[in-house]
Amino acid sequence: MAAAARLDAAAPPWHPFGAMRPTLHPRLLNGRGGDPGLYVEAMHLSDAVLFDCGDLSALAPRHLLRVGLLGISHAHMDHWADFDRLLRVLVGRARRLPVVGPEGFAQRLFHRLQSYTWNLADRIRDDLVLEAIEVTGTAAGAAWPRTRLRLHSGFRPEPLPPLVPATPDGTVLHLGRLRLRAAVLDHGTPCLGFALEEAEHVNVWRSRLEERGLPVGPWLAGLKAAVAEGCPDDHPVAVFARASEAAGAPVRPLGTLRDLVSVTPGQRLAYLTDFADTPANRAAAVALARRADILFIEAPFLAEDAAIAAERRHLTTRAAGEIAREAGVRRLEPFHFSPRYPGGEGRLLAEVAAAASRTA
Repeated sequence: MAAAARLDAAAPPWHPFGAMRPTLHPRLLNGRGGDPGLYVEAMHLSDAVLFDCGDLSALAPRHLLRVGLLGISHAHMDHWADFDRLLRVLVGRARRLPVVGPEGFAQRLFHRLQSYTWNLADRIRDDLVLEAIEVTGTAAGAAWPRTRLRLHSGFRPEPLPPLVPATPDGTVLHLGRLRLRAAVLDHGTPCLGFALEEAEHVNVWRSRLEERGLPVGPWLAGLKAAVAEGCPDDHPVAVFARASEAAGAPVRPLGTLRDLVSVTPGQRLAYLTDFADTPANRAAAVALARRADILFIEAPFLAEDAAIAAERRHLTTRAAGEIAREAGVRRLEPFHFSPRYPGGEGRLLAEVAAAASRTA
């Protein structure tokens, strides 16, 4: 909690979060200057989401055990070196963990796992299953390789049918009410940016129920589901106060009940790190972060060091702010600051803020 409080306290004032009660609770694991890593908890969801794992020492085993989705931007050490800390906690647990990474990542994961000897794995009762998904692009007809690696087989790679995205928006998978999207960025090697989006909220107006003389009860779950799924106005909705009354309950068409609910967008956050400031990268980053409630974006170098940033295929503070402004994000969290500026965090933040708030 202390780390999360420090993150909130350090939130730049130029993009306040707003009045919506947040359901996604992100925690930047190592501050703005340490190894990149973002741990995201969601209300009403037991699983947590982890982006990158260069240094996981800030997470207790109970937090690591909650990881239900791991996204790795790329395999540079500061983003990948502490995977073994997570592995150590999960071995011996009956778990299936999706691991999303860039092209070629399944092979890197396999070799990482093969640095250990698994000759006694068959004595472990519960199997750990890692399912690697490689996001290789979002062009029409793209097929993303999938590979399963199971503890009980010594983590031998087992090819799975590729994942063919249903839409070209980079959707990889769903975790409960959360949707993970990804985009391929160029860092001299493919590097993934991520967006985590909550499903829209369907809320019931209790005052309107009372005005119409309708009961509070389990029937409201069916009403909310029908609205969320976009059912037509003639869709029948049974109205009952108790589950025991469901059979034979009066039915009303959805169209007469829509005014009882309001639909608001779910929360959205984006995580963008390690990519060069190129037109193609900017376009992909802006599309992924569009209207995000929170954008975590790298800003390693001051604007005056743009040549260094370009040579190392990273962003400057100015580029990070401009991307956030173009994407229309509500709150901005710069991170991955270079150690070449000891004591310079305030200046880095100020430059990002200036670029984010500058009018065209």
